[in-house]
Amino acid sequence: MKQAIETIPANKKLKYIKKIAILATFGAFLFGYDTGVINGSLSFMARGDELNLSPFMEGLVTSSLLFGAAIGAVIWGRLADRYGRKSILRVLAIIFFFSTLGSSIAPNSYVLIIGRLFMGLAVGGVAGIVPVYLGEMAPSNIRGSLVCQDQMMIVLGQLLAYVMNGILGNAFNVSYIWRFMIALAAIPAIILWIGTYIIPETPRWLAIEKKSDQALVVLRNTRDDKTADQDLKHIEQNIKKESSRGHASLHDFHTPWIKRILIIGITIAVMQQLAGINIMMYYGTTILEKTGFSTKAALIANIGNGVLSVLGTTIYMFFLANRIKRRLAWIGGFCFTTTILAAIAILSHYAAGLSILPYIVITCTMLFVFVDQMTLGPVCWLLLSEIFPLHVRGLGVGIATFGMWIMDFGVGFFFPILIEIFGLSNTFWIFAVIGVICIIISFFIIPETSGRSLEQLEDSFRRS
Repeated sequence: MKQAIETIPANKKLKYIKKIAILATFGAFLFGYDTGVINGSLSFMARGDELNLSPFMEGLVTSSLLFGAAIGAVIWGRLADRYGRKSILRVLAIIFFFSTLGSSIAPNSYVLIIGRLFMGLAVGGVAGIVPVYLGEMAPSNIRGSLVCQDQMMIVLGQLLAYVMNGILGNAFNVSYIWRFMIALAAIPAIILWIGTYIIPETPRWLAIEKKSDQALVVLRNTRDDKTADQDLKHIEQNIKKESSRGHASLHDFHTPWIKRILIIGITIAVMQQLAGINIMMYYGTTILEKTGFSTKAALIANIGNGVLSVLGTTIYMFFLANRIKRRLAWIGGFCFTTTILAAIAILSHYAAGLSILPYIVITCTMLFVFVDQMTLGPVCWLLLSEIFPLHVRGLGVGIATFGMWIMDFGVGFFFPILIEIFGLSNTFWIFAVIGVICIIISFFIIPETSGRSLEQLEDSFRRS
């Protein structure tokens, strides 16, 4: 068996790991579609002849998924450490399927909120598990670009949601069209479920479960034989160092160096949300309607955000991920996005009432999304998949993403309320000031992880 594996050509190994990454990241695609579809469908479900939503209920419908994701991030991360990344992804695919169907046929806002809450449980799971899965599967020399495929599939899912919202919203002049917008997510849920019967379990999890022979098979299928042998040796050495700990638990984070990593991880996750990306991704259509576009025009214009999101992620994934330092990309990205938020605040105040305002704002939002998805978006998930030690990686990423989703819930819930109270310009000023604070914090806490294996990073954090 090993001899057959050793003779696999390098190009076939690369194709194999790319196939694995595509199938696994259908979870990320669902993450993107289910978070993006509300940006457009909300305008239809809020109408009086449908669910008749107030600004408060709009925020609750939007953020219920995010609250579920916060809970799911912690629950599924721990279960993934115990039962494996692959098995939990299969369960999440089933939850995605049924919660999607349930939300699409919801007779009132309360049933929709419950459906999106369960959908959020699955979103929170894939948000933490898929980057970990990719990080543990990838050879160190392509780990940056491979893990960033997770971010790529998220933004592709969001783009498809925007495109389908635009097509369905313009082609069918009926208020209940939002139900079909949501129901389409059942298709990628089925693909993810099928994919979990094709992809292997990660070598690091297999080694923890004392299945080193299987781990070596996976390693030799995804990298050259010499590197595979070295990686298995490093993995087993790290397992021995932590063999006395048993399964991961919150008690593990009492260890000072692991607690420090957890604090860094939570801070990174929270700041990524405070940058304001999901204002654009959830409420892009609403923002454009506030500046003067009709609903149909806003749906079409919002597709531009999705296109620029994919373009930004593509540039980082193929040209920057394995070349530019993570720390530089993060701090530089925050500086640009904060500047754009301030520009929107200024322009929406001084150009209020002008016919050109909607076009100015869509240009700014597209530029914001482009920069964010070329820096903060992929770097956040990349850092979270890298900094935690093997023994607590699933739980650690889960806790960090819990913080992310709680902040995302806050942003998603309060944004329409803030606009109602303070207006568009002042709301963007609030986020611009928060951005400045995050930039200052980033200088002190963001680590540099590029160019080192996960085992080397773990040793470095342990010694620091």
